[in-house]
Amino acid sequence: MVDRALLNKLHERETRRFVADHPQSAALYQRAQSSLLGGVPMNWMKKWAGPFPIFVKTAQGAHFTDVDGRDYIDLCLGDTGAMTGHSPPPVADAIFRRVREGITLMLPTEDSLWVGEELRRRFGLPFWQFTLTATDANRFAIRIAREITQRTKILVFNYCYHGTVDESFATIIDHNTAAVGPRRGNIGPPVNPAETTRVVEFNDLAALESALKHNDVACVLAEPAMTNVGIILPDDGYWRAARELTRRYGSLLIADETHTICAGVGGCTSEWKLDPDLLVFGKPIGSGIPGATYGCTEEVAQRISARIHLEDCDVGGIGGTLAGNALSLAAMRATLEHVLTPAAFEHMIPLAQRFADGVATQIRAMQLPWSVTRLGCRAEYTFTLRPPRNGTESHAASNFELERFLHLYTLNRGVLLTPFHNMALMCPATTESDIDMHTTIFADAISELTT
Repeated sequence: MVDRALLNKLHERETRRFVADHPQSAALYQRAQSSLLGGVPMNWMKKWAGPFPIFVKTAQGAHFTDVDGRDYIDLCLGDTGAMTGHSPPPVADAIFRRVREGITLMLPTEDSLWVGEELRRRFGLPFWQFTLTATDANRFAIRIAREITQRTKILVFNYCYHGTVDESFATIIDHNTAAVGPRRGNIGPPVNPAETTRVVEFNDLAALESALKHNDVACVLAEPAMTNVGIILPDDGYWRAARELTRRYGSLLIADETHTICAGVGGCTSEWKLDPDLLVFGKPIGSGIPGATYGCTEEVAQRISARIHLEDCDVGGIGGTLAGNALSLAAMRATLEHVLTPAAFEHMIPLAQRFADGVATQIRAMQLPWSVTRLGCRAEYTFTLRPPRNGTESHAASNFELERFLHLYTLNRGVLLTPFHNMALMCPATTESDIDMHTTIFADAISELTT
């Protein structure tokens, strides 16, 4: 399909171009070696294409400028954290006002009521609480599920991602026995995940039922569509049948909409009429200000409230001094009221379709056995002829060297994709010309690869 020697030669050329174009970023990265572990604020920042990450100076809307003065179209958007666009004015104004009026108080503000009411309207779940990250929201939802079911295990899908939740860094190590073990790269797991987690493949109802039959699964933690190993859509009728299975075997269903909010204002839960017991929504909810939320049904609220005593409510493993702070809630209100609106999705979703159509046209023209999948305002291409149906298929189709070349090629020409796979995300400020620029660059890249 792609000649490896040619790929390496082109990658070396692009690396030389990258280094020549980014002297200030190179200098800052070298300086960072003496104070930042690995030279970056977080280890995953080393995964950007190129020998060092570019350092950002300013960002606005769908574009940012690096310290070398180069402008970029941002199709990564903070891996969904900036799906609102960078610093949308209504949110920036709300943040400015709130900063002058008090950032964190350990007391509620009226904004928290407005946000809770809006979340109820969008997702249909009546009761909400707030955290600083979706990881925390997932962890707290899992704790609630374990407490009210009095079961120990959770169930996730193979190659899922739910932030840094310990139980979710598990994989199937033997498909014949469904044996579970730590996922490759899992740093310092507190226990073998086999003690805490059952893992099945997405879209496999028989495997799901087999795992639930043990009657020890407190909850199924799932994205309605998998997004962090490439976009994997559910089969028709999958969630209706899966929801029936969770109820039959007494397991709660937690929908993690942190990425799948791209499907619409109420995520997949609203678009597909899902019926989760708990729902998590993080990342873009505050337009980049740390914040997340989890909601639950009336039944879950009653069951957990009956088990919480006032004297112990601050030591139960659910909380955080800065959770629900005034600044986060002000950002959430402005985001939901003015940015992630129905009109915004009406603009963003056709752009994702334009991206998918443009890439698919070029793939067909070069007769590559690749495919494109779209979920709302998110789209992704995969190095396999048919879109994968589960995490194992998607992982097997990945090609680290090819991904890095394509990311570096587009980056050198002013377009940023997310570093982990081939995902592009639209924000309210993204334009058709932004998308067409990527299509042109992508066409040039695969032309060079196949010539």
